[in-house]
Amino acid sequence: MTLPLFLLDAGVLAGVAPGADVVLDGPEGRHAALVRRLAAGEQLVLTDGAGRGAVATVVEPRKESLLCRVERLVADPEPQPRVVVVQALPKGDRGELAVELMTEVGVDVVVPWGAARCVTRWRDARGEKALARWRATAREAGKQARRLTLPEVRPLASTAEVVALVESVSRPGAGGALVLHETASVPLGTLDVPERGDVVVVVGPEGGLDDGERAALVAAGAGAVRLGPSVLRTSSAGMAAAAVLLSRTRRWA
Repeated sequence: MTLPLFLLDAGVLAGVAPGADVVLDGPEGRHAALVRRLAAGEQLVLTDGAGRGAVATVVEPRKESLLCRVERLVADPEPQPRVVVVQALPKGDRGELAVELMTEVGVDVVVPWGAARCVTRWRDARGEKALARWRATAREAGKQARRLTLPEVRPLASTAEVVALVESVSRPGAGGALVLHETASVPLGTLDVPERGDVVVVVGPEGGLDDGERAALVAAGAGAVRLGPSVLRTSSAGMAAAAVLLSRTRRWA
């Protein structure tokens, strides 16, 4: 059975060596002690969410924390290529579902996008709360997936910012960009995936990309591709595309 994973504050694992004691406290410590009821002698994985981790043994369960002893250090290799998904805002809570699925499959960066045909709009305090929910979802899904490196969820991007992102990865040797579209003739599964750099995948909203968005993205260097014969929801298309891409890299080999 895979060991449970808990998040530490940034920097806690810096300089830690096997044999050192680490206290898991705060919300994570309370959950481990009160909900999971981890006992002395049980093992767990501690991580900073930035690629560093430690397999540790519980030495002393406390009221709302655990005293743990580091057995060995572990680390994620640098993800290459990185998968970046530009996700048009879905309706309702399907945005959190999209983030959860993409996190589980291994997406490295999620970029929320207010596309022209998005029904949902992130404005002011509502947008800040929605972004916080996406980030919390990525955090919890990353723990469930036992990821030592949590995905980055960036602030809401405009269409101009998405076009600039596509341009930045479309130059030779920089990775590449793809835009999912049901009328495209090129299947995603037939493409070669670069070994390094960022591969950007643009996922449109439920109503699809408008003609101006698609034209701008293609002009910026994105290749129009289709996933398969069926049309997926926007909340699951990013996950499916990432799985296809990652299956063609050494990350999944």
